[in-house]
Amino acid sequence: MSEIPGDLKFLKSHEWARLEDGGVVRVGISDHAQGQLGDLVYVELPAVGDAVQSGNACAVVESVKAASDIYSPVSGTVVEVNEILADKPETINEDAYGEGWIFAVKMANPEDMEALLDPDAYAELLEEDAH
Repeated sequence: MSEIPGDLKFLKSHEWARLEDGGVVRVGISDHAQGQLGDLVYVELPAVGDAVQSGNACAVVESVKAASDIYSPVSGTVVEVNEILADKPETINEDAYGEGWIFAVKMANPEDMEALLDPDAYAELLEEDAH
């Protein structure tokens, strides 16, 4: 199993959230999720300015095996999308917790972050899934 960065929070559906300055949350999918999906071939990004709701689908990643919805871990407004993924969706496979981020949201409710899993709880979830 890959290292899970300590500064991240997670949804049970394997999205990660990293709180940055000014209440902006950068979002991606976990290394575990990209490993399960396999080689990514397409990413459908939300649009900057889109309103997103915590727990609702707002993006899609497609691999050679399957398409998977990406859920926003927080409610707010999309302020940035990772344009690199349009041409290089495999960036998520190569660097799920870094260059492979998908979108960033200006949070409407800071308490949304408190509802997410911390790295230890996420690791436990992965452990349970493995059995």
